[in-house]
Amino acid sequence: MTVPDGDKPATGWPVIVFNHGYIPPAQYRTTERYIAYQDALARAGYITFKSDYRGNGDSEGTPSGHFAPGYTIDVLNAVGSLKKYPDADANRMGMWGHSLGGEITLRAMVVSQDIRAGVIWAGTVAPPGEQLGMWGGGFHGGPSAPRELVDQYGTPEQNPEFWASLSAISYLGYLSGPVQLHHGEADEEVPLSWSQALYDAINQVGKTAEFYTYPGSDHNISQGFDLAMRRTIEFFDKYTKGDELN
Repeated sequence: MTVPDGDKPATGWPVIVFNHGYIPPAQYRTTERYIAYQDALARAGYITFKSDYRGNGDSEGTPSGHFAPGYTIDVLNAVGSLKKYPDADANRMGMWGHSLGGEITLRAMVVSQDIRAGVIWAGTVAPPGEQLGMWGGGFHGGPSAPRELVDQYGTPEQNPEFWASLSAISYLGYLSGPVQLHHGEADEEVPLSWSQALYDAINQVGKTAEFYTYPGSDHNISQGFDLAMRRTIEFFDKYTKGDELN
């Protein structure tokens, strides 16, 4: 967790729950990556909290399967804990996610109304059927839960209702607030089309969304980082720190 320096606002600091992307749990280290991301948000006047999902880093438990609810539950528990933190403003909470963390952000926002706005960078936000088609039984070499789900419930083609029920895209009408999407056009890990499709789907249900692409930028949007982070902070300032709600 990072807490800004300076005079705390009268109601407490606004909060960003920070959801990291997939890193093999055995290799994940709490403070090894995303330092510049959290620092930029803290300097903009936000408490940031980056959890170790279960079985990652210093967290106990077993890593969650990709389509299982475990990591989303962990993030929602983090929201609940932060609401009790004395220097935090429980009424001004946003969520940021990269890659797998973007999918977790989307899931959390259709479950909890505590999250005023979400920002997703290169999110794995496609329906499960598309993700299975790209990564097969596992996820980036991760847990085998998708394979187990296929064995139990059939493929997305055989049982589309079940697989649709696992996707946050089926519940976008419940989004707790506006969503901003970012994606590098040279991303070789997560297709750009996934963010475009989510943007279109959010608009179709009458919710607020923004979508930015970055020519030549990779999965981490390294080549467009400064611009993407500026847009991220402006979005959170408007919808989380400020008074505008959707």
